[in-house]
Amino acid sequence: MTFPHLFSPFTIKSTEIRNRIFSTGHDTYLPVGGLPTEALIAYQRARARGGAGLIIVQVVGVHETSRYTEALLMGTSDDCIPHFRRLIDAIHGEGSKCFVQLFHPGRELLGRTDGILQTAYAPSHSPSERFKVIPRAMTIDLIGEIVEGYGQVARRMAEAGADGVEIVASHGYLPAQFMNPTVNRRDDRYGGTPDNRLRFTREAIAAVRTSVPQSFIVGMRMSGDEHDQEGLNEDSSLAIARTLAPELDYLNVIAGTSASNSGAVHIAPSMAHAHGYVAPFAQKVKQATGTAVFVAGRINQPQEAERILAQGAADMCGMTRAMICDPEMANKAKAGATDDIRACIGCNQACIGHFQLGIPISCIQHPETGRELDYGAKARAARPRRIMVVGGGPAGLKAAAVAAERGHRVDLHERESQTGGQVKLAQLLPTRAEFGGLSLNLTREAERHGARIHRRSEVTAEMIAAEKPDAVILATGSRLHLPPLEGEAAQMVHGADVLAGRARTGARVVVYDWHGGWEGAGLAEKLASEGAHVRLAVNGMCVAANIQNYIRFELAARLHRLGVEIHPWLRLYGADGRTAYFIHTASRDAVVFEDVDSLVLSVPNHPVDELAGPVKSLGIELHMIGDCLAPRTAEEAVYEGLKAGMAV
Repeated sequence: MTFPHLFSPFTIKSTEIRNRIFSTGHDTYLPVGGLPTEALIAYQRARARGGAGLIIVQVVGVHETSRYTEALLMGTSDDCIPHFRRLIDAIHGEGSKCFVQLFHPGRELLGRTDGILQTAYAPSHSPSERFKVIPRAMTIDLIGEIVEGYGQVARRMAEAGADGVEIVASHGYLPAQFMNPTVNRRDDRYGGTPDNRLRFTREAIAAVRTSVPQSFIVGMRMSGDEHDQEGLNEDSSLAIARTLAPELDYLNVIAGTSASNSGAVHIAPSMAHAHGYVAPFAQKVKQATGTAVFVAGRINQPQEAERILAQGAADMCGMTRAMICDPEMANKAKAGATDDIRACIGCNQACIGHFQLGIPISCIQHPETGRELDYGAKARAARPRRIMVVGGGPAGLKAAAVAAERGHRVDLHERESQTGGQVKLAQLLPTRAEFGGLSLNLTREAERHGARIHRRSEVTAEMIAAEKPDAVILATGSRLHLPPLEGEAAQMVHGADVLAGRARTGARVVVYDWHGGWEGAGLAEKLASEGAHVRLAVNGMCVAANIQNYIRFELAARLHRLGVEIHPWLRLYGADGRTAYFIHTASRDAVVFEDVDSLVLSVPNHPVDELAGPVKSLGIELHMIGDCLAPRTAEEAVYEGLKAGMAV
């Protein structure tokens, strides 16, 4: 077997899990009204069918005060039992085991009831910095209600057929708040000493134990290092693990806290973090407690999980985003088809990025995720057709893959020697090398389904007329475009030309970032790390405003350490010699930057759509996708590729 440790069964109590791969509890924004939906069932069924050994269902609120978003599952009424039973039966039906997370956020609250920010409760009056929440200290009676809620929700999940529950004490949520002396300033039996600070969690565990059958599994998720000056560190967390382990069947370890910008990035660590970086702490917990230990944190490939297991660092590996990106990851790994695995690149754009926008999660590489009811099965075409795809960027590659999968004869033409489009430049930004996996994965997907890729093949109107395809999918992307500006700078260059090595910059650089995305901030980081003095002029409220916030936090930290000067609210007006002129977008006042050697632009591209007219004039079915339709991000390009591949 290629991965002998990964695909060995694991037994907790009397429950045997078929392999060591699990999906951690993670929000999906697929529930409605606090209950599982058909969309959530289809989502989890796809991961179970794909070979996951264990599915841990996302957080379920144990008390009315735990409603931290409108999409939270709730377990506070027996009426929920049949709804959860349908979800759990679907997971079991595909051979996976199922645990359910029990949850209270304490002060880490975003929920709004009827549009009004609700009252948050915590062990003490201890404001939360990140969400600017000022909680009310819990009364003894409320603590008792919440403890009882843990037990009652566990009972309901057991009646619904779950194999176990997991108490969420990670990421600075309520149990961790009781454990943390900087948050818990109580002087009663729930605070003041380490033992008292653990009382709430121990009572919750006991309430669960007395409410479920003896064979039922009870675990706890906890952070090691919260990566915040006021958070728990590995030493304090290890002491907590030693104390609580005898009362639990397993510990599930991770890092970070929701309470601060520096800690939150570890909730879904980006590609800037090393693979499996929490495993060393997991090994310490395992050695110190002797209990079963689960671990997660950028374990996106079976090779990485196998290494962690072989070292004895953990018993189970959480590979959540790996299965968001490729639901069949486990089955492919077991079959030895590792080259066919669509590896997660840690971009966070459509998974947790979607959740934080209040929309169902998906994946930029696999937009079928979260849309299983629409795209979970791809029906074969009734009549195979000849499809010409023009352009080998993310949009064209996805369209070719899907159309070929459905049985069409697909020819994709890429004028350059490599597929990938703008991905080839994006991967050159600091910490973004893994982004190149997007084009590698999509190219493999297209070839695996039988699409023929013609490199160095530039399509013309005459070529289309001669070949007479049944349909043309135009994915020709976009070109660099200079906005109308006053004057002329001594050196004004596009950021793409800097990345591609076609342009060099001087010692004093101004980067103008119109998008508020990766390119402008990434260019500033790149140039500053190479020794330039960099001023970053952002046409927005803050740096990288339009990317997922954990990644924005990391970018802001790196730019701060490099000494990059960030100037928000600016629109480029013009340039003259070594002076750049801006307008403050709120006040309309002039802002002038002098001593500018190079002005680097990250500005909107222009669609390349010249073939659209000729295709229409030939009467050939036309689909325009990606940047040639309107310049946006890789996510829109791949999603439109999926839709075009389904439409032809």
